[in-house]
Amino acid sequence: MGNEQETAVAEESAGPLNSAACSVVVRRGAQPLPGTREEARQLLRKLADHVNSGAVGQASALCYEEAFGTRERLHLLLHLESIASYDAVTQLAEEQIGDGWNRLFQPGSVQDVVLMPQFWGMYGARADGTKEKQSTVYRGSGSPVALPGARHQTDQADDELLHSANSGVVMHRYGQMVYDLRSEARAFGREVAESINDKLPGECSVYVYEEAFGSADRLHWLIHLKDMTTYMRLLALHVRDEEVRDIYFRQRIAAEKGGGTWARMFVEGSMTDIALVPLR
Repeated sequence: MGNEQETAVAEESAGPLNSAACSVVVRRGAQPLPGTREEARQLLRKLADHVNSGAVGQASALCYEEAFGTRERLHLLLHLESIASYDAVTQLAEEQIGDGWNRLFQPGSVQDVVLMPQFWGMYGARADGTKEKQSTVYRGSGSPVALPGARHQTDQADDELLHSANSGVVMHRYGQMVYDLRSEARAFGREVAESINDKLPGECSVYVYEEAFGSADRLHWLIHLKDMTTYMRLLALHVRDEEVRDIYFRQRIAAEKGGGTWARMFVEGSMTDIALVPLR
């Protein structure tokens, strides 16, 4: 966000729901039509304010613009208490925005990606950890009403934890897993996230999500940076820390599957980064 005042405003707007605490994150991206940039930005803020005031405890919304990627592309992160909230919250939002999507944004550019926090055992992720075994998914009986928030994926203390409401940059990274190696890829994705969380508390928090309703077996990370300079710390970590380097260079694939490092686990060219900064 660039300064403490903007961070405080975002935290107050989002309330208790954010990318670490919610059960569902919806990232909506849209490209304003030429000449509508400022009006489109105001409309997105108006939508977020309406959700934050009209769906307290059920949903929260934060506005971002894309950095370094598609110029002027805007994004909304919608945080839901559960997937059951989706219809009511989107109806609330649409009532407020009216025909704004059609009038201000390029046709076909409005896209939603629905993310659900991963837990060990989900979709074949190897359940060799102990953290989520204490979560509501394991303790509860019957079908869960909502998944535990991504907060359960890390041991970072509350005062070290970064999320969508208090970070300066949210990087959305995603990649398409090779079908036969999807279990290994999910375990790798969690190990990478946990290594960063252990090494950079207070500077970076990473959570892993599964995509719902979109491409099957596409893995997502939300990487929350304190500010843009933290990105260089993250790069240095991957170069200088031997434990982190081992995660990438280790032979992780069984010989009967052809062997190899993590590089074989994802479809070539599918790994994508999007950097989001709070809309000023």
